[in-house]
Amino acid sequence: MAKTASFGILHLCTSFGVTYALTGNVAIAGAVTFVEPLVNTVMHHFFDKYWAHPKLQAVWAQLRGRSRAAEQVPSAMLNQA
Repeated sequence: MAKTASFGILHLCTSFGVTYALTGNVAIAGAVTFVEPLVNTVMHHFFDKYWAHPKLQAVWAQLRGRSRAAEQVPSAMLNQA
């Protein structure tokens, strides 16, 4: 738990530092520091929820099939250009 907490603090400090460096505004940096993790948490919920969705799994399977087919193209055909 200590590692997780320390990473969370590191994330907040990094977020504040980067935003302050880009904007030079403490108020904006502070807002981004606390809004970004909230948005990230909500996005992670939907990411986890739909990661195993059957339609998404079908897309992944189709993409894997295409990449395997490309790997099976003889190298002589690739050098004919």
